[in-house]
Amino acid sequence: MPQLVKDAMSTVVLTIGPAHTLRQAARLMAARRIGAAVVLDQDTCGIGILTERDILNSLGAGENPDRETAQGHTTSDVVFATPDWTLDDAAGAMVRGGFRHLVVLDDLEPVGIVSVRDIMRCWSAVPERAAAAA
Repeated sequence: MPQLVKDAMSTVVLTIGPAHTLRQAARLMAARRIGAAVVLDQDTCGIGILTERDILNSLGAGENPDRETAQGHTTSDVVFATPDWTLDDAAGAMVRGGFRHLVVLDDLEPVGIVSVRDIMRCWSAVPERAAAAA
């Protein structure tokens, strides 16, 4: 039976607004030891994602993290997963898109994030479970 996104995803999602500064976002992400935040724009009903890479790119370009906002650095052409996608489907979407996180939606609401690390954790646990069952 294939493993599903709902089995791997983190259901504790950091949600920020588009007006959060990059420093605020970085502090929140660092405190939770996560690499991405869901950006919800209530005015446009849009869902985006801000990743550690987005923040690093801004800093590397010499931008001020206290003036730059999430809105200016959010990936808005996000590929969304559903909880019932297989991990193979999620990994394939990540490889094709060149990213490491997928926002998981259920009925158009963010219910989780699945990362490459989450997928690898599930895949690497398969041999351990099989050996323990034998």
